[in-house]
Amino acid sequence: MEKEQQEMVQEQELATYEQEQHPTVSEEEKEHGQTEEQQEQDQLKAKDELAEANKKIAELEGKLQDMENRYLRLHADFDNFRRRTRLEFEAAEKYRAQSLITDLLPTLDNFERALKIEAEDEKSKSILQGMEMVYRSLVEALKKEGVEAIEAVGKPFDPHLHQAVMQVEDNNYEPNTVVEELQKGYKLKDRVIRPAMVKVSQ
Repeated sequence: MEKEQQEMVQEQELATYEQEQHPTVSEEEKEHGQTEEQQEQDQLKAKDELAEANKKIAELEGKLQDMENRYLRLHADFDNFRRRTRLEFEAAEKYRAQSLITDLLPTLDNFERALKIEAEDEKSKSILQGMEMVYRSLVEALKKEGVEAIEAVGKPFDPHLHQAVMQVEDNNYEPNTVVEELQKGYKLKDRVIRPAMVKVSQ
């Protein structure tokens, strides 16, 4: 009787030990299910974090591209401004005397008209000689500044250089040729400051 009880106790202890060492199938499945669910949650969380990171990267790349474009536009505007300033400075330096020369042209015209007067006596001749000296000095000073008279008579009419005030028939000239200069024209270096006033053949 005691032997049978001992065997029963041993069997119960063995069953308890095996149960502890080998959990039931339902518990394993439960633990396995919890593990898969946790993994899915971790994967979804990782995907969300990756999407958020990609979104921030895209935003930063967009801002960087916008800043680069703004920098390039600003750099181009600065280059254009610097080029315009340089050209304006060069033009101002090149044509610095234009205003003064323009004011002096009527004086040259008056000298030329006065020098065409015929002297009737020695006193008049002396005055004309003095005026001619002043006129030549003025012309030389203007030449040093780059002023030159525009050629007109016998030249083909050029609307950039000549201002036609009338047309005449003249067999001595080809059509559209300057036959007479009514008022001298002048250039300052490569800029026309006053076109020549002329008659043109038909």
